[in-house]
Amino acid sequence: WDNADFSKGIGTTFYQEFHTLNTAKPPFVRDVEAKIRRYLRSSYSAAWTLKITWEKAPAYAARTDTRRTNTYQAVLTTDGFKSYVLMLYQEGGMQWDYTRLAATNALIGYT
Repeated sequence: WDNADFSKGIGTTFYQEFHTLNTAKPPFVRDVEAKIRRYLRSSYSAAWTLKITWEKAPAYAARTDTRRTNTYQAVLTTDGFKSYVLMLYQEGGMQWDYTRLAATNALIGYT
């Protein structure tokens, strides 16, 4: 995600934090818990969740192409013992033209 370039005033980044230990859980947190249970086959009850959204982010350097933007999210969550990261991308995957990026070995994901 370090190749996003917001210097031209296009796109935005925002976040929302959910403290859910001993409190009612909003639908978003219940959906995160359901995804973890479904895909990881693990019982899970979130105590804290952070949703970060990059909306309509142009690729670095924005001066070359501001038409191809991406919207993606990272969701960090923990129950105090186990922690998970969900990486969510707009339908159709990344829209940046990777052949025009400074580094042509761009990957979706993390290591």
